[in-house]
Amino acid sequence: MRLIVLAANADGTRQAALQIEPNSGWFTYWREPGDAGIPPSLTQPAGQSASLSELSFPVPKRMEIGTVRDVGYDMPVTLPFTIKPESGLANFTATVFIGMCRNICIPFQAELTVALSEKEVRDPSEIKAVEKAMARLPAAPSEDFRVTGFRMAGDLSSLDVNLTVPAGSKQQPRILLTGPEGHLFMDYQRLDGDDRHMSLRIALGKLPRNYAPWGKTWRLLVLAGNHRAMEAPLVFDPAPPIVQP
Repeated sequence: MRLIVLAANADGTRQAALQIEPNSGWFTYWREPGDAGIPPSLTQPAGQSASLSELSFPVPKRMEIGTVRDVGYDMPVTLPFTIKPESGLANFTATVFIGMCRNICIPFQAELTVALSEKEVRDPSEIKAVEKAMARLPAAPSEDFRVTGFRMAGDLSSLDVNLTVPAGSKQQPRILLTGPEGHLFMDYQRLDGDDRHMSLRIALGKLPRNYAPWGKTWRLLVLAGNHRAMEAPLVFDPAPPIVQP
């Protein structure tokens, strides 16, 4: 794996990316790995001051090993992010921690450093790699592909979601719902609707003890017709709804 850090923009920010290339038969993980695994993470060494965005992730693949369901990438993957280094920082260093899996999951850590310069020569291959990675990220909600409503069950056992999906989506949508850290939900029941507008009931399973979603933000990734992917935030109201007797 390696880091790409592009030349600085006018505001000092730099587009960057972490590239991971698993060997044949191995895979690495999405931001929520599924039943087991380690999501990729970046940390800075003590004394280095730079603002880092979260890693962004292209649409992952669902993989099953026996009864274990993992979510990740068994092909080379590029994870974009942005950095804003402190003034005068000559090198950007990040400690990268990932999980690599074949029959078992193996944690892997490396410290990667990229030299920074105010007079950099732009590398067309690196620019293209980052541009391709950005193009592979899930799209934001749009008029023809979006969440139109959602409602949590009173006992937190399921989440009902209303979706508008693109025309021509002949197959049932695939979903990845992330809520509390370490929890990923993929199973749902279709309640009603047609080819464009539908209601899904997503089974939540066991949430953390005493967990309350109110005031928090979950994220829903939906794959529908012609391999289109959309990711939407689900922002819960600060207080649970009042149930009338």
